[in-house]
Amino acid sequence: MSAVIHTSIRTIGLFGKYGDERFAPTMRNLCTFLRKRDLEIILESATAEVVDLPASDLRILPLSKIGAEIDLAIVIGGDGTLLNVARALAAHHVPLVGVNVGRLGFLADISRDDMIKVIGRILDGEFQIEERFMLYAEIIRDERVVHASHAFNDVVVNKLGLARLIEIETHIDGQLVNRTRADGIIVATPTGSTAYAMSAGGPILHPTLPAIVVVPICPHTLSHRPIAINSSSRVELVMSGDQSAHVTFDGQANYALQDDDRIVVRRADNMVTLIHPSSRNHYYEMLRVKLHWGRP
Repeated sequence: MSAVIHTSIRTIGLFGKYGDERFAPTMRNLCTFLRKRDLEIILESATAEVVDLPASDLRILPLSKIGAEIDLAIVIGGDGTLLNVARALAAHHVPLVGVNVGRLGFLADISRDDMIKVIGRILDGEFQIEERFMLYAEIIRDERVVHASHAFNDVVVNKLGLARLIEIETHIDGQLVNRTRADGIIVATPTGSTAYAMSAGGPILHPTLPAIVVVPICPHTLSHRPIAINSSSRVELVMSGDQSAHVTFDGQANYALQDDDRIVVRRADNMVTLIHPSSRNHYYEMLRVKLHWGRP
């Protein structure tokens, strides 16, 4: 597997944290390194505005078009930046490498200090491949799909500014599970189980599990607990009552909801391929480090 990817990499797309000038020196260093290896570089257009390289120096394409042109995506930022890029590139099956200049870095796991050395090894074929699934959600209003989006971490139905609870019916594979009043509901992948879902009391799912977790946010009935279900299941959230709510995708894109809207969530058809250093810590060690488990 590594040999196939290694020999086919000729064009690399570079992506930075939106509007953040602090990553620009790191991006320029990476561009210099990749040029020395005779690789073609394409900068995502919003990234190009911050990096400030000569316009004639590199190809520049918008996020909506760059996926069809590249063999590998290198993302400099945090997990949020990688989530955004992963959603945009999912249909093109482009593998992603994450350089962490953010906080925790569950997904973007290469440090800025080690970037050149580690990416050099990856380009030489020394890496691990990991595939993770995404979610695909449709908002149905009056029997018509009014919005659809992918999510790598989670799809969240949440109340808007008012303090009042919202009312939601949860159906799984066509069967009613619960009617609840709560601040919201999270539907998360194993990747997203260490994000908002964990903060709301949900379990941590190992990334290899074919499972989805459905987690209530501050439910009025304390017996309403998180539930893990098969990833092939279809989750349907139905808005009931007079309320003000919206649905968010990975906490980055959102859509306002109306009464009787249905949010249908299922496993997406496309997988996300992550490229990690061959020396990467195993999953449990990463949890210990990132979540400070066992620290005195």
